[in-house]
Amino acid sequence: MRIEPRQLPATLPFLGDIPPLLTRLYAARGVQSEAELDKSLARLIPFQQLKGIDAAVDLLVTALEQRQRILIVGDFDADGATASTVGMLGLRLLGAAHVDYLVPNRFEYGYGLTPEIVEVALTREPQLLITVDNGISSVEGVAAAKRAGLKVLITDHHLPGDELPLADALVNPNQPGCEFPSKALAGVGVIFYVLMALRARLRSLGWYENKPQPNIGELLDLVALGSVADVVPLDANNRILVHQGLERIRAGRARPGIKAILEVAKRDAARITSTDLGFIVGPRLNAAGRLDDMSLGIECLLTADANLAREMAAQLDGMNQDRKSIEQGMQREALAQLKDLPVESMPFGLCLFDPEWHQGVIGILASRMKERYFRPTIAFADAGDGLLKGSGRSVQGFHIRDALSVVAAQHPNLIAKYGGHAMAAGLTLPQENFPLFAEAFDAEVRRQLREEDLTGRMLSDGTLAVEEFHLELARALRHAGPWGQHFPEPLFHGVFQLVEQRVVGERHLKVVLKSECGSVKLDGIAFGIDRDIWPNPTIQWVELAYKLDVNEFRGNETVQLMIAHIEPR
Repeated sequence: MRIEPRQLPATLPFLGDIPPLLTRLYAARGVQSEAELDKSLARLIPFQQLKGIDAAVDLLVTALEQRQRILIVGDFDADGATASTVGMLGLRLLGAAHVDYLVPNRFEYGYGLTPEIVEVALTREPQLLITVDNGISSVEGVAAAKRAGLKVLITDHHLPGDELPLADALVNPNQPGCEFPSKALAGVGVIFYVLMALRARLRSLGWYENKPQPNIGELLDLVALGSVADVVPLDANNRILVHQGLERIRAGRARPGIKAILEVAKRDAARITSTDLGFIVGPRLNAAGRLDDMSLGIECLLTADANLAREMAAQLDGMNQDRKSIEQGMQREALAQLKDLPVESMPFGLCLFDPEWHQGVIGILASRMKERYFRPTIAFADAGDGLLKGSGRSVQGFHIRDALSVVAAQHPNLIAKYGGHAMAAGLTLPQENFPLFAEAFDAEVRRQLREEDLTGRMLSDGTLAVEEFHLELARALRHAGPWGQHFPEPLFHGVFQLVEQRVVGERHLKVVLKSECGSVKLDGIAFGIDRDIWPNPTIQWVELAYKLDVNEFRGNETVQLMIAHIEPR
């Protein structure tokens, strides 16, 4: 692992009265003006810039006026669950008489609006289908819905393929010809924008002349959760959505389901950060879709009954524990496949398969292997009928969805279907094609990346002076974000004297450190350490990459270093 300095622009921008350290941190993350730090809703990009938004609103106004039956077809991850919930609650707020949802079970139907899911949908007798967080690649599914006489509104954020579905309306910032400046909206962000546009149209039509205008800002806690959990880039627009959602949660105005998940995870809602959404709430919500049916997660978010929310949150927490156990077993099996392979002989693009692996957990496995070996990784599971389902995770500088497109073009009929983003993708292929695919994927990674790109690196914001290890700075950093993908939480590095060390839990290293000059004593914790190395009383000096954080214990707050990387010095 290399620790490298984060690049700064030649000239730092003027950001008002912001302290020099924060100015430097923001500048290193591409902030060029004080306006980009304004996190008020008034700074959101106007919905009018989304291609297809007027056609979408036309469909929805007609559906509301005619009291049509609306069915939302979602996805089985946290973005899909929050998008489904936002669609349900938002349309009800705005006057929809009949709105329901359907989420494909990943083990029976797979992803998206397939013809098979349309058949299931028809049993609900809908008149308007709305997809959230899927649909841009559902050419056959939309055609099946249209043949059945349904109107179809696609809301999605994934990259389109060569052919777009012939829906009645399509809203996706990544579709050809869309001039919406932020291409980073999550699926939940897209449906929230559609609701904003619908409310504006209804207001212009006089729907709220004799009654209060609905406040769809009540849904921003869900928008924040789905955006962070889906790891979309936190550009200026997404930072507004996430910040506003976090403020609702901290103020105690979150949905009962989000409150309940935080309670079962023993997290204080008043102190929650974007990191908590991504690593605490998101995985518990995702567990339902990974192991069983995401309907449990959606129902937890939908319910207004706090007691019922607690019951469902406890079930989600139990599923997450089961997911962790399954994941750990799969990790051991994956490492066993690679243990005898010298690093110099390891593929640049890793493809892993075991017939016993769980379909719902292969994405997490791919992520763990990518983090360990610093190379694009795809993990496969048996999907039945002679097919394998793969889930891939990438490294910076390698667009994994585009790489799959190249492989598919070079080897027709090798891949049955694929889709995704720059950093994550999914695919299906016949099991007999696995060896050839693994070879082709490795070749494409080798074409784009060099060996030095696969060594792993951490970008540091520099060292902190002794006088900067204080609570005020730690608190300021905690709330200076929201931090996330492409807007990373500040990471610092330095050399410290190791005063105390002990393992807590199974693999967490608790340490007491002294600054290099020995004048400041600090607590720190490193998660998931290598038990073959730690603890080691012979190690007296260490080099760390760390985040400055606030630790609260029995009402007292102290500075704590959250250690991202530790090595003997």
